[in-house]
Amino acid sequence: MKFLDQAKVYIRSGDGGAGAVSFRREKYIEFGGPDGGDGGRGGDVWAECVDGLNTLIDYRYQQHFKAAKGGHGMGKDRTGAGGADAVLKVPVGTQILDEDNETLIADLTEVGQRVLLARGGNGGFGNTHFKTSTNRAPRRANPGAPGEERWLWLRLKLIADAGLVGLPNAGKSTFLAAVSGAKPKIAAYPFTTLHPNLGVVVGGHDFVLADIPGLIEGAHEGAGIGDRFLGHVERCRVLLHLVDGTQQGPGDAYRTVREEIEAYGHGLAGKPEIVALSKVDALSPDEREIAAKALAAAAGREPCLVSAVSGEGVEDLLRLLARQVRAARTDDPNAIPSEPKQVWQP
Repeated sequence: MKFLDQAKVYIRSGDGGAGAVSFRREKYIEFGGPDGGDGGRGGDVWAECVDGLNTLIDYRYQQHFKAAKGGHGMGKDRTGAGGADAVLKVPVGTQILDEDNETLIADLTEVGQRVLLARGGNGGFGNTHFKTSTNRAPRRANPGAPGEERWLWLRLKLIADAGLVGLPNAGKSTFLAAVSGAKPKIAAYPFTTLHPNLGVVVGGHDFVLADIPGLIEGAHEGAGIGDRFLGHVERCRVLLHLVDGTQQGPGDAYRTVREEIEAYGHGLAGKPEIVALSKVDALSPDEREIAAKALAAAAGREPCLVSAVSGEGVEDLLRLLARQVRAARTDDPNAIPSEPKQVWQP
C-alpha cells in the first residue's frame, strides 16, 4: 500500500429540490385547491474517522465528492426525496484545512468522529405554502437552495506515543524492525525511508513507535526530503533521538537535527527527548567512550548505548521509553483517565 499524507479534494453538497405547482383534481370535489409538495433537501458532505486506514492514498485517485440533489416535489402534497450524503472516510489523525492550507477546520483523532463539511441546500416550497384566504389558487413555487462547494486539504499526522528522529542512516528503521513487528525498508545508504512507518512495541511495554525519514542540515528550507514528515511526530509524547556511533562527530550530528527541530517549531522542541548512540556493536570500547562523551557534551545528558543488530541495550532503552510514555500520558490533560478499580464489598 502506498503512503500519502496530504491530498486536496473538492466537495459539493446537494442542491435542494424544487417545489411543485399542482392542484387537486378529483371527481365530485368541486374546489380541490393547491396540493404541490415541497422539494427534498440536498445531501450533506461529511468527513468520518474510521479504523483500518493509515494513508490518504484513496484521495490520489478521486478528488471530487458531490452529494446527491434533493428530489422535486410532486402533486398530492408529496415531498421530494432527500439527497444522499457524501462521506469522506479518513484515518485517525487527519486534519482538515481550508483551501489556504492554513485554516484548521477539524482535527479527527478518534475513531467514529464526524464533522460536517458542507450542508445541503433546503428544498423549495410547493404552491400549497402560498395558499391564503384571498389567494386560493397560487401558481408559484420556490426553487431549491443551491448547495455549498469548496476545496479542502486533508493532512494526515500519524498518532504514536514515541517518535524516532535522527540523521539519515542512523539506524532508525533497523531499531523499529528490531523492537516491533513493522517491516520497514532497510539498506546501507541514506534516505532508505521515504515515508513514515509505525510499529507497536509489545512485551510489557505496549506503546506505538513512529519512524520518519532522516533530517539533514537545511531540512526546514527544503533540503533533502525536507521537514514535511516532522508533522507525524508532532503528536508523539516522547522523542527518541538516534545518533550513529560509527560516524565522525556524533555531537555535530545531534546538534544538526536539534536545530532543524527547533526551526520547525510547533512545540516539537519542547517534547521529552531520549538520546541514544546507535550501532555500538561496531565500535571498540575506546571508540564507544569517545563517541559517548562527545554526544553527552552536545546533548547535556548521558546517552543510552544501543545496537539493534546485537540487541545490546535495547531492552533497557525500551523500559526507559515506556516510563517516559506513561509519565507523558499522565501529564496529558487530554488523556482519558483509567477507570478506578472497585473494591468488592459484601
